[in-house]
Amino acid sequence: MNKYSKISNKGQVTATKVRTTFAFIVLLTIFAAMVVWPSAPGWFGKFKVHLGLDLQGGTHLVYQADVSAMEGDEKRDGVEALRDVIERRVNAYGVSEPVVQTNFSGDNYRIIVELAGVKDANEAIAIIDKTPHLEFKLQGEPVIEEVVEGEEEIDEIKVQAQEILARALAGEDFSTLATEYSEDPGSAMNGGDLGFVVRDVFVPEFDEAIFDQLQSDEIASELIESQFGYHIIKKIDQRLNDQGEVEVHSAHILFQKANADLANIVWEESGLSGRDVAKAQLSFQQNTQAPIVLLSFNDKGKDLFGQITTENVGKPIAIFLDGELISSPVVNEPIKDGQAQISGSFTIPEAKELVKNLNLGALPVPIELIGQTTIGASLGEESVNKSLLAGLIGLAAAALFMLVFYRLPGLLSVIALAIYTVLALAIFEIIPITMTLAGVAGFILSIGMAVDANILIFERTKEELRKGKSLNTAIENGFIRAWASIRDSNISSIITCIILAWFGTSIIKGFAITLAIGILVSMFSAITLTRTFLRMIVNKHLENKLCLFGVNKKKQ
Repeated sequence: MNKYSKISNKGQVTATKVRTTFAFIVLLTIFAAMVVWPSAPGWFGKFKVHLGLDLQGGTHLVYQADVSAMEGDEKRDGVEALRDVIERRVNAYGVSEPVVQTNFSGDNYRIIVELAGVKDANEAIAIIDKTPHLEFKLQGEPVIEEVVEGEEEIDEIKVQAQEILARALAGEDFSTLATEYSEDPGSAMNGGDLGFVVRDVFVPEFDEAIFDQLQSDEIASELIESQFGYHIIKKIDQRLNDQGEVEVHSAHILFQKANADLANIVWEESGLSGRDVAKAQLSFQQNTQAPIVLLSFNDKGKDLFGQITTENVGKPIAIFLDGELISSPVVNEPIKDGQAQISGSFTIPEAKELVKNLNLGALPVPIELIGQTTIGASLGEESVNKSLLAGLIGLAAAALFMLVFYRLPGLLSVIALAIYTVLALAIFEIIPITMTLAGVAGFILSIGMAVDANILIFERTKEELRKGKSLNTAIENGFIRAWASIRDSNISSIITCIILAWFGTSIIKGFAITLAIGILVSMFSAITLTRTFLRMIVNKHLENKLCLFGVNKKKQ
């Protein structure tokens, strides 16, 4: 560096500052190149280009939402909620880079779904239309069908019950026996557990055993007979509730009499459904490590569940999924924190599947599929190839123009343009940006804007040289005086991009976002990269070689 690296209209630029800036540019370029490199090792390998539907193929669906039953702002809110549910569903099924957005036009409320990589339209439709129907029901009065059977059949049931009682008294696990043999579908799913109840909830024979005869952790040595059948009863614990009443925690194994049809238990609607579930997650019971499903209700569900459990202490609440009873836990106490537990004879894969289905949620608004388009992988690949070709042609044309008209500064701007391209692509991968054809168009357009900024700077520089200014002063003045025009034009373009991204469809948003990022990087490229490169090479030997800067010395 010499004195040419220190002179500036606005102050001195030291050689150290120039070298530091150059070193920063080199390091930044290496970092960006590692991000963009497809087979980069280590941490850099996690970044990749995310291609949109039109570039990698996939399915495009358009749904019409039926909001006829809603009024005013409810319509928009309902469709926004619908969009969230659909997005959760496609995310749960592992669809990469899904685009789910609303489109409001007059009385048309539509959901547009773009699933990149999903080539089977029927698969995509099934993902969205799947509606697990979760219901919580309360037990009504049982319907008992009187059927007269022979004494011999009743005795056989009693003999079987006595055999299982003997096994329980011998020390076999009570909950395992209940799960395998109990004919009470509710308690069987819970290992026979009936929870804490007060007196008069069960039939008199059962109440007498657990409240008056048994001690805690004791199994009745004899079968207890009731109108429903033969009970093997275990008293687990006893306590006083908040009202000072005695509550007993018990379990039983029921062998059903032929004249008591418990399958005809009546389950009544409670008003609580899967729409009221905010989240489901897999967990495990502490003692048995059996898989269970934990539920968290939304605000509406929390209040309703609290009311139901308060009014039904000691009674079962049945949980039905798609019309099938999956669990009927007994309410031990009012639950007002919006947290519930589903236990049953689950395997871990079954519990995981249930959690996934519950988290999908119910569709809050009816929808109708009104349009579908499938884009094949070959068409997407062709689009990628054409986009790359267009980008390369654009870069080559811009580079040729700069070399012909601006020579040495043009060469440096071409190098800066190459670095600009790498930086912009790295930003697209890091954010990440889903690249569509429109997004590629925005990126290519930003290349032209990067060249435009350099043109303004170099033309200003040539004007200064023609006025007889020194080379270094002319270059610095060229950047300073061109900056206002570059700033104003780029800011106005960015404002336009923000408006397009805010109000536009997914295609317009892709164009606007890539163009805005490209403009910001192009400003850095023109003002910092090109300027630093010129400062690095300018010296007194170039003072008399103005032809390298596109200036005819005779015209000065």
